[in-house]
Amino acid sequence: MTTKVFIDGEAGTTGLQIRERLSGRRDLELLSIAPERRKDADARADLLNGADVVILCLPDDAAREAVALIDNATTRVIDASTAHRTDSAWTYGFPEMAPGQREAIRASARVSNPGCYPTGFIALVAPLVRAGLMPSEYPVTVNAVSGYSGGGKGLIAEFEAPAPKGTSDAFRLYGLNMAHKHIPEMAKYSGLSHGPVFSPAVGRFAQGMIVEVPLQLWALPGMPSVADLHAAIASAYVGERFVTVGDKADTAALQKARTGAGGYVAALDPEALNGTNALRLYVFGDEDRRQARLVAILDNLGKGASGAAVQNLNLMCGFDEDEGL
Repeated sequence: MTTKVFIDGEAGTTGLQIRERLSGRRDLELLSIAPERRKDADARADLLNGADVVILCLPDDAAREAVALIDNATTRVIDASTAHRTDSAWTYGFPEMAPGQREAIRASARVSNPGCYPTGFIALVAPLVRAGLMPSEYPVTVNAVSGYSGGGKGLIAEFEAPAPKGTSDAFRLYGLNMAHKHIPEMAKYSGLSHGPVFSPAVGRFAQGMIVEVPLQLWALPGMPSVADLHAAIASAYVGERFVTVGDKADTAALQKARTGAGGYVAALDPEALNGTNALRLYVFGDEDRRQARLVAILDNLGKGASGAAVQNLNLMCGFDEDEGL
Protein backbone atom coordinates (compact mmCIF):
# COMPACT_ATOMS: atom_id res chain seq x y z
CA MET A 1 0.00 0.00 0.00
CA THR A 2 1.18 3.51 -0.79
CA THR A 3 1.17 6.38 1.71
CA LYS A 4 -1.17 9.24 0.78
CA VAL A 5 0.47 12.66 1.12
CA PHE A 6 -1.26 16.03 0.76
CA ILE A 7 0.89 19.17 0.47
CA ASP A 8 -1.35 22.02 1.58
CA GLY A 9 0.25 25.05 -0.04
CA GLU A 10 1.95 23.18 -2.87
CA ALA A 11 2.00 26.28 -5.10
CA GLY A 12 4.45 28.16 -2.85
CA THR A 13 8.25 28.01 -2.98
CA THR A 14 8.64 25.30 -0.32
CA GLY A 15 5.59 23.34 -1.47
CA LEU A 16 6.83 23.21 -5.05
CA GLN A 17 10.22 21.93 -3.95
CA ILE A 18 8.71 19.26 -1.71
CA ARG A 19 6.46 18.07 -4.51
CA GLU A 20 9.43 17.91 -6.87
CA ARG A 21 11.38 15.81 -4.37
CA LEU A 22 8.43 13.43 -3.89
CA SER A 23 7.23 13.11 -7.47
CA GLY A 24 7.96 9.75 -9.04
CA ARG A 25 8.18 7.85 -5.77
CA ARG A 26 6.27 4.58 -5.92
CA ASP A 27 5.78 4.40 -2.16
CA LEU A 28 3.71 7.60 -2.13
CA GLU A 29 0.45 8.83 -3.62
CA LEU A 30 0.43 12.61 -3.88
CA LEU A 31 -2.98 14.17 -3.38
CA SER A 32 -3.66 17.56 -4.91
CA ILE A 33 -6.36 20.21 -4.83
CA ALA A 34 -7.62 22.05 -7.90
CA PRO A 35 -6.28 25.62 -8.00
CA GLU A 36 -9.76 27.12 -7.95
CA ARG A 37 -10.61 25.20 -4.75
CA ARG A 38 -7.55 26.08 -2.66
CA LYS A 39 -9.62 28.45 -0.50
CA ASP A 40 -12.58 26.09 -0.27
CA ALA A 41 -12.56 24.91 3.36
CA ASP A 42 -14.68 21.82 2.64
CA ALA A 43 -12.47 20.69 -0.23
CA ARG A 44 -9.35 21.21 1.84
CA ALA A 45 -10.87 19.40 4.82
CA ASP A 46 -11.63 16.37 2.64
CA LEU A 47 -8.00 16.17 1.52
CA LEU A 48 -6.58 16.92 4.95
CA ASN A 49 -8.60 14.08 6.45
CA GLY A 50 -8.08 11.74 3.51
CA ALA A 51 -4.30 11.83 3.69
CA ASP A 52 -2.02 9.67 5.77
CA VAL A 53 0.44 12.56 6.08
CA VAL A 54 -0.19 16.25 5.50
CA ILE A 55 2.64 18.70 4.86
CA LEU A 56 1.64 22.29 5.56
CA CYS A 57 3.43 24.97 3.51
CA LEU A 58 1.30 27.88 4.64
CA PRO A 59 1.49 31.14 6.59
CA ASP A 60 1.24 30.64 10.36
CA ASP A 61 -2.47 31.45 10.77
CA ALA A 62 -3.44 29.33 7.77
CA ALA A 63 -1.39 26.42 9.17
CA ARG A 64 -3.26 26.62 12.48
CA GLU A 65 -6.58 26.67 10.60
CA ALA A 66 -5.55 23.63 8.56
CA VAL A 67 -4.72 21.64 11.70
CA ALA A 68 -8.14 22.57 13.12
CA LEU A 69 -9.80 21.10 10.02
CA ILE A 70 -8.35 17.65 10.74
CA ASP A 71 -10.99 15.75 12.70
CA ASN A 72 -9.52 12.24 12.76
CA ALA A 73 -6.89 10.60 14.93
CA THR A 74 -4.81 9.05 12.15
CA THR A 75 -3.67 11.87 9.85
CA ARG A 76 -0.14 12.91 10.73
CA VAL A 77 1.13 16.44 10.10
CA ILE A 78 4.42 18.09 9.20
CA ASP A 79 4.14 21.86 9.52
CA ALA A 80 6.73 23.95 7.65
CA SER A 81 5.46 27.22 9.15
CA THR A 82 6.55 28.87 12.40
CA ALA A 83 3.15 28.24 14.00
CA HIS A 84 3.99 25.18 16.11
CA ARG A 85 7.79 25.19 16.44
CA THR A 86 7.89 25.93 20.15
CA ASP A 87 4.62 24.15 20.98
CA SER A 88 5.36 21.35 23.47
CA ALA A 89 2.64 19.21 21.87
CA TRP A 90 4.65 19.13 18.64
CA THR A 91 7.96 17.39 17.92
CA TYR A 92 10.74 19.55 16.52
CA GLY A 93 11.78 18.06 13.19
CA PHE A 94 15.56 18.23 13.38
CA PRO A 95 16.60 14.54 13.59
CA GLU A 96 20.30 15.22 14.18
CA MET A 97 19.70 17.84 16.87
CA ALA A 98 20.10 15.63 19.94
CA PRO A 99 20.12 11.98 21.02
CA GLY A 100 16.61 10.56 20.80
CA GLN A 101 15.26 13.23 18.44
CA ARG A 102 15.11 10.92 15.45
CA GLU A 103 13.09 8.36 17.45
CA ALA A 104 10.74 11.10 18.70
CA ILE A 105 10.02 12.15 15.11
CA ARG A 106 9.34 8.57 14.05
CA ALA A 107 6.73 8.20 16.79
CA SER A 108 5.10 11.62 16.45
CA ALA A 109 1.80 12.56 14.83
CA ARG A 110 2.68 16.29 14.81
CA VAL A 111 6.10 17.43 13.60
CA SER A 112 7.17 21.03 13.19
CA ASN A 113 9.78 21.59 10.49
CA PRO A 114 12.67 23.78 11.73
CA GLY A 115 13.37 27.23 10.37
CA CYS A 116 16.35 27.67 8.05
CA TYR A 117 18.36 30.03 10.26
CA PRO A 118 17.65 28.02 13.44
CA THR A 119 18.86 24.83 11.74
CA GLY A 120 22.36 26.28 11.37
CA PHE A 121 22.35 28.04 14.73
CA ILE A 122 21.09 25.09 16.78
CA ALA A 123 23.50 22.70 15.05
CA LEU A 124 26.42 24.90 16.13
CA VAL A 125 25.36 25.96 19.62
CA ALA A 126 23.38 23.04 21.12
CA PRO A 127 26.42 20.70 21.34
CA LEU A 128 28.38 23.37 23.22
CA VAL A 129 25.60 23.91 25.75
CA ARG A 130 25.17 20.16 26.27
CA ALA A 131 28.93 19.74 26.74
CA GLY A 132 29.04 22.49 29.37
CA LEU A 133 31.33 24.68 27.24
CA MET A 134 28.70 27.40 26.94
CA PRO A 135 26.39 28.32 29.86
CA SER A 136 22.69 28.51 29.05
CA GLU A 137 22.66 32.17 30.06
CA TYR A 138 25.63 33.12 27.84
CA PRO A 139 25.01 36.20 25.61
CA VAL A 140 25.22 34.86 22.05
CA THR A 141 25.22 36.71 18.74
CA VAL A 142 24.34 35.13 15.39
CA ASN A 143 24.88 36.71 11.98
CA ALA A 144 23.45 35.21 8.81
CA VAL A 145 22.91 35.85 5.11
CA SER A 146 20.26 33.99 3.11
CA GLY A 147 19.26 33.85 -0.50
CA TYR A 148 16.19 35.90 -1.37
CA SER A 149 14.03 32.84 -2.07
CA GLY A 150 13.19 32.66 1.63
CA GLY A 151 11.51 36.06 1.55
CA GLY A 152 8.34 35.13 -0.33
CA LYS A 153 6.96 36.06 -3.74
CA GLY A 154 7.29 39.82 -3.27
CA LEU A 155 10.98 39.75 -2.40
CA ILE A 156 11.70 37.16 -5.07
CA ALA A 157 10.13 39.38 -7.73
CA GLU A 158 12.03 42.42 -6.48
CA PHE A 159 15.43 40.73 -6.42
CA GLU A 160 14.93 39.03 -9.78
CA ALA A 161 14.22 42.40 -11.38
CA PRO A 162 17.24 44.47 -12.49
CA ALA A 163 19.06 46.08 -9.56
CA PRO A 164 18.24 49.76 -9.02
CA LYS A 165 20.52 52.06 -10.98
CA GLY A 166 23.23 53.58 -8.87
CA THR A 167 23.41 50.84 -6.24
CA SER A 168 24.51 47.25 -6.33
CA ASP A 169 22.08 46.39 -3.51
CA ALA A 170 24.26 43.37 -2.74
CA PHE A 171 22.49 42.50 0.48
CA ARG A 172 20.05 43.97 2.97
CA LEU A 173 19.92 43.78 6.73
CA TYR A 174 16.51 43.12 8.25
CA GLY A 175 15.01 42.11 11.58
CA LEU A 176 16.16 45.42 13.01
CA ASN A 177 13.26 45.41 15.48
CA MET A 178 15.08 42.53 17.25
CA ALA A 179 11.93 40.39 17.07
CA HIS A 180 12.60 37.92 14.24
CA LYS A 181 10.18 35.01 14.43
CA HIS A 182 13.01 32.43 14.49
CA ILE A 183 14.49 33.64 17.78
CA PRO A 184 12.19 31.62 20.13
CA GLU A 185 13.09 28.28 18.53
CA MET A 186 16.77 29.24 18.44
CA ALA A 187 16.71 29.70 22.22
CA LYS A 188 14.53 26.71 23.06
CA TYR A 189 16.35 24.03 21.09
CA SER A 190 19.90 25.30 21.54
CA GLY A 191 19.48 25.12 25.31
CA LEU A 192 19.88 28.86 25.87
CA SER A 193 17.78 30.53 28.53
CA HIS A 194 17.19 33.58 26.32
CA GLY A 195 17.29 34.47 22.65
CA PRO A 196 20.50 35.44 20.84
CA VAL A 197 21.11 38.83 19.26
CA PHE A 198 20.17 37.88 15.70
CA SER A 199 21.42 39.86 12.69
CA PRO A 200 19.90 38.37 9.52
CA ALA A 201 20.44 39.66 6.01
CA VAL A 202 19.23 38.74 2.54
CA GLY A 203 21.65 38.64 -0.39
CA ARG A 204 21.21 39.10 -4.11
CA PHE A 205 21.39 35.38 -4.79
CA ALA A 206 18.38 33.09 -4.96
CA GLN A 207 19.22 30.18 -2.74
CA GLY A 208 21.70 29.18 -0.04
CA MET A 209 22.69 30.40 3.40
CA ILE A 210 25.58 31.09 5.78
CA VAL A 211 24.97 31.25 9.55
CA GLU A 212 27.77 32.42 11.85
CA VAL A 213 28.21 32.53 15.64
CA PRO A 214 31.28 34.54 16.80
CA LEU A 215 32.66 33.76 20.25
CA GLN A 216 35.13 35.32 22.67
CA LEU A 217 36.66 32.21 24.20
CA TRP A 218 38.26 34.14 27.06
CA ALA A 219 34.76 35.18 28.19
CA LEU A 220 33.42 31.61 28.40
CA PRO A 221 33.65 29.87 31.77
CA GLY A 222 36.51 27.42 31.64
CA MET A 223 37.98 29.30 28.67
CA PRO A 224 37.67 26.38 26.19
CA SER A 225 40.07 26.13 23.29
CA VAL A 226 39.13 26.17 19.61
CA ALA A 227 39.93 22.45 19.63
CA ASP A 228 37.48 21.93 22.50
CA LEU A 229 34.70 23.58 20.51
CA HIS A 230 35.47 21.52 17.42
CA ALA A 231 35.56 18.28 19.39
CA ALA A 232 32.17 18.94 21.00
CA ILE A 233 30.50 19.83 17.71
CA ALA A 234 32.13 17.03 15.71
CA SER A 235 31.26 14.38 18.29
CA ALA A 236 27.58 15.40 18.15
CA TYR A 237 27.28 14.41 14.47
CA VAL A 238 29.43 11.30 14.17
CA GLY A 239 27.89 8.95 11.61
CA GLU A 240 25.36 11.47 10.30
CA ARG A 241 24.89 11.60 6.56
CA PHE A 242 23.39 15.06 6.19
CA VAL A 243 25.26 16.98 8.92
CA THR A 244 29.05 17.02 8.61
CA VAL A 245 31.82 18.97 10.32
CA GLY A 246 34.94 20.26 8.59
CA ASP A 247 38.18 18.99 10.06
CA LYS A 248 41.43 20.87 10.67
CA ALA A 249 42.57 20.35 7.07
CA ASP A 250 39.25 21.69 5.74
CA THR A 251 39.42 24.87 7.79
CA ALA A 252 43.09 25.39 6.98
CA ALA A 253 42.34 25.12 3.26
CA LEU A 254 39.64 27.77 3.60
CA GLN A 255 41.91 30.14 5.54
CA LYS A 256 44.25 31.15 2.75
CA ALA A 257 45.96 34.51 3.20
CA ARG A 258 45.40 37.12 0.52
CA THR A 259 47.18 40.41 0.10
CA GLY A 260 45.44 43.31 1.77
CA ALA A 261 44.32 44.64 5.11
CA GLY A 262 41.60 42.01 5.36
CA GLY A 263 44.08 39.31 6.35
CA TYR A 264 42.43 35.91 5.91
CA VAL A 265 39.60 35.43 3.45
CA ALA A 266 37.57 32.24 3.80
CA ALA A 267 36.23 30.99 0.49
CA LEU A 268 32.86 29.95 1.91
CA ASP A 269 30.10 29.82 -0.69
CA PRO A 270 26.51 30.16 0.60
CA GLU A 271 25.31 28.42 -2.57
CA ALA A 272 27.67 25.45 -2.22
CA LEU A 273 25.02 23.02 -0.93
CA ASN A 274 22.07 24.15 -3.04
CA GLY A 275 19.76 21.36 -4.11
CA THR A 276 20.85 19.12 -1.24
CA ASN A 277 19.71 18.27 2.28
CA ALA A 278 23.24 18.79 3.59
CA LEU A 279 24.39 20.96 6.47
CA ARG A 280 28.12 21.68 6.70
CA LEU A 281 29.64 23.04 9.91
CA TYR A 282 33.01 24.69 10.49
CA VAL A 283 34.95 25.88 13.54
CA PHE A 284 37.44 28.66 12.75
CA GLY A 285 39.53 30.24 15.47
CA ASP A 286 42.75 31.65 16.81
CA GLU A 287 44.07 30.13 20.02
CA ASP A 288 46.36 33.09 20.71
CA ARG A 289 43.59 35.66 20.34
CA ARG A 290 41.14 33.39 22.18
CA GLN A 291 38.44 33.92 19.56
CA ALA A 292 36.37 31.61 17.36
CA ARG A 293 33.82 31.80 14.58
CA LEU A 294 31.37 28.93 14.16
CA VAL A 295 29.93 28.71 10.65
CA ALA A 296 27.11 26.69 9.09
CA ILE A 297 26.34 26.41 5.36
CA LEU A 298 23.06 25.00 4.07
CA ASP A 299 20.44 25.38 1.37
CA ASN A 300 17.70 27.52 2.91
CA LEU A 301 15.20 25.60 0.74
CA GLY A 302 16.88 22.22 1.33
CA LYS A 303 17.92 21.30 4.86
CA GLY A 304 16.30 24.60 5.82
CA ALA A 305 12.87 23.69 4.39
CA SER A 306 11.87 21.10 1.77
CA GLY A 307 14.69 18.64 2.34
CA ALA A 308 14.03 18.59 6.07
CA ALA A 309 10.31 18.01 5.43
CA VAL A 310 11.05 15.01 3.20
CA GLN A 311 13.54 13.63 5.73
CA ASN A 312 10.88 13.91 8.46
CA LEU A 313 8.26 12.31 6.20
CA ASN A 314 10.59 9.37 5.59
CA LEU A 315 11.15 8.90 9.32
CA MET A 316 7.46 9.14 10.20
CA CYS A 317 6.49 6.61 7.53
CA GLY A 318 9.28 4.12 8.19
CA PHE A 319 11.02 4.69 4.84
CA ASP A 320 14.76 4.94 4.33
CA GLU A 321 15.67 8.32 5.81
CA ASP A 322 17.52 9.46 2.70
CA GLU A 323 14.83 8.39 0.19
CA GLY A 324 14.41 11.17 -2.36
CA LEU A 325 17.26 13.18 -0.85
